[in-house]
Amino acid sequence: MKSNKKNRSLSDYLILSAKGFCMGASDVVPGVSGGTMAFILGIYEELINAIKSFDLKALQLLITLKFRALPDHVSWQFLLSVGIGILTAVFSLSKVLSWLLHNQPVLIWSFFLGLILASVVSVSRRIQAWRAPVWVSLIGGTAGAYFLVGLVPVSTPNDPWFLILSGAIAICAMILPGISGSFILVLLGKYLYVLEAVNNRDFLVLFLVASGACVGIVAFSRLLGWLLNNYHDLMVALLTGLMLGSLRKVWPWKETIDSRIASEKVIPIVQSNVLPEGFGGEVVSAICLMVMGLLAVLLLELMGRKE
Repeated sequence: MKSNKKNRSLSDYLILSAKGFCMGASDVVPGVSGGTMAFILGIYEELINAIKSFDLKALQLLITLKFRALPDHVSWQFLLSVGIGILTAVFSLSKVLSWLLHNQPVLIWSFFLGLILASVVSVSRRIQAWRAPVWVSLIGGTAGAYFLVGLVPVSTPNDPWFLILSGAIAICAMILPGISGSFILVLLGKYLYVLEAVNNRDFLVLFLVASGACVGIVAFSRLLGWLLNNYHDLMVALLTGLMLGSLRKVWPWKETIDSRIASEKVIPIVQSNVLPEGFGGEVVSAICLMVMGLLAVLLLELMGRKE
């Protein structure tokens, strides 16, 4: 496998870190995918190929202690830059976003609703020919995501093996536009557990989840990269459908049907989407934030096109 590295300046790597920050900020919120951000910012396919560079050849170079040849084979500079941005966002924004989700859910979901609506338009532009199979793929992705985000979270163990499994499953969703890795953790009953581990710097829990994530992303990226290379339009249509279906999760106005108490907080478990009651200040603020989300995507897409 040949290296996919590009000649970049320091400012280019700083921009990559900024894009990674946007991905990390999205990944913290259940219902919003870091993969969506990567797609908007124009680094999605390079991200997949960079992860794929950690293959059997790279493992062979590591085992045979050929440390000089290893950096030339893998896209470590790209992944390091994006990874620094992601981790910075996760550790700096987790408390803020956790507070917003509990205290201002309508406003935060409105912003992400606008972001995803614009993302659907942005990503769908990458489809070169709208044939019948492409429409089927779009509808299938929409239906699948709509059903997935409507599932009820389950109660699961905190054992190390399940934390590793949760990390592996969540990371596969995290790099798919439209499917949030954080929401997968919610379904697996591990979102609050991992979020508290981030806030409390519980590095053992984070290490177990990260270990599973490393295994999952290396294996899944190879399949996803092959599908994008061989069935580009079908895959982009599927990914666009996943984003459309995820709108069920990010609709701002909800009615809580069932909830549970965790860490002295009331956590909604089953919710249904409703229309806002009247046209008050909150609705106006929500609409403004929705527009801000739309404009943010246009700006991010412009950044991606320039690169």
